[in-house]
Amino acid sequence: MMHSLDNLLAPSLRKSIEENLGKPALNKIEQRLMERHGIGVIQAIKDFYKLDSVLREFYGAGADGLETKILRNIIDLNQSKQSFDNWIVLEDQRLAKIFLESFADDDKRNILEVSMDEPLPISDILLTCKIPQTSGYRKINYLIENGLSMVNGFTMSADGKKIQKYQTIFNNIKMNIERKNIVVQVQLKKNPLVGSSILQVIQC
Repeated sequence: MMHSLDNLLAPSLRKSIEENLGKPALNKIEQRLMERHGIGVIQAIKDFYKLDSVLREFYGAGADGLETKILRNIIDLNQSKQSFDNWIVLEDQRLAKIFLESFADDDKRNILEVSMDEPLPISDILLTCKIPQTSGYRKINYLIENGLSMVNGFTMSADGKKIQKYQTIFNNIKMNIERKNIVVQVQLKKNPLVGSSILQVIQC
């Protein structure tokens, strides 16, 4: 299953790969991924072992340094290394914008706050937040697709069907402005940190 943290980082990582290697190299990597795994770069980033295998095929042992450089463009590896309580530092402005927009929207902010401490079914989240279903499902899907919320467990409905429960990927968040850039610090829950294929391959 796709992990929310990888979902959050994937678009920014793809951009970082293109900036570091150039579009022709990115096209070759994508072509090889299609040949070997039948997937594109974004999908391979979310299952990072597959991208790692292709990068090693092209760059050999140099893939280690390349992957670290690519990730460093969006995560401050040094600060993350020094953190012992699951804090990571996101410096990429695309990621910062996702967090800012989510917390600037009253409904999205309420959804995140309600589902931070415990996982809940979507129906319970919408009921607690008093959000209409149509707009509520759209906003929750935005948070899921952009990696701020994740599936965490199930509950059973009255007719015996499994219903997924959702929770934020983070316990805490800090936002600072440094040299006109917004830096977001995220204290991740254990599940997304341990489950991320990106951070398992690229040792932070």
